[in-house]
Amino acid sequence: MKLKSIIQAIEQRVPLSYQEDYDNSGLQVGFPDAEVRSVLVCLDVTEEVLEEAARLGCQLVVSHHPLLFHSLKQVSDATYQQRCVVAALNHGIAVYSSHTCLDNAPGGVNHRMAEMLGLHDTDWLESAADGKSGSGLIGFLPRKMEAMEFFNLLKTTFQVPDLRYSAGSEGHMVEKIALCGGAGAFLMRKAMEKGADCFVTGEMHYHDWFESGPMLLAELDHYHSEHHAAGLLRDIIHDSCPELELIVSQTVTDPVKHL
Repeated sequence: MKLKSIIQAIEQRVPLSYQEDYDNSGLQVGFPDAEVRSVLVCLDVTEEVLEEAARLGCQLVVSHHPLLFHSLKQVSDATYQQRCVVAALNHGIAVYSSHTCLDNAPGGVNHRMAEMLGLHDTDWLESAADGKSGSGLIGFLPRKMEAMEFFNLLKTTFQVPDLRYSAGSEGHMVEKIALCGGAGAFLMRKAMEKGADCFVTGEMHYHDWFESGPMLLAELDHYHSEHHAAGLLRDIIHDSCPELELIVSQTVTDPVKHL
């Protein structure tokens, strides 16, 4: 199957028009007419991920986080992005990334998070002008939970090694949950306005913890809030391209270690 046909299939479900202005989703490395038989899906593109793709005989890597977020001024070995571009070209591997367009899409990263938690009656935290996409979600747990029970659910569901949560959470009950995968601190005020009992995201700023009012905060960390995106990408591609071999990367790309 040609790379351009796979890209077309992805973008029918997750159009590039959904991405934020600062983003760089889309084809990162490769040639649209290249033939693809096997695809590795992942959260991050690293040298180790490309080695895995080459070892498995994949012609395409599809990631959530873009390899090329900022433009390159040279292609050498000075940065990991440059080394990845060189490795991809040397191995004949194309790279495609679906970042904030996958975050903002119906059925995207945030919907998958909500599904994992069993949220119902979900709605965008912030709708986009097109009326079809949006940032973050808010919805309801299947039942009210004591905050610590909910935090333990988060820890287990997202395999978080050390969940950060609001001081004084003990004894609080939560049901209305707002969430955003990745760096979602920009949506905290919107979650407060919509009456969320707790806002769950991958990254918060220090002073946000003082300013969230009665709304509780839970920080998963960026990697653990979005590592499920690889499985989501696999499902999206499989729906339109069932003939492709789709492999979820087994390389752990979390750049942060936990004691």
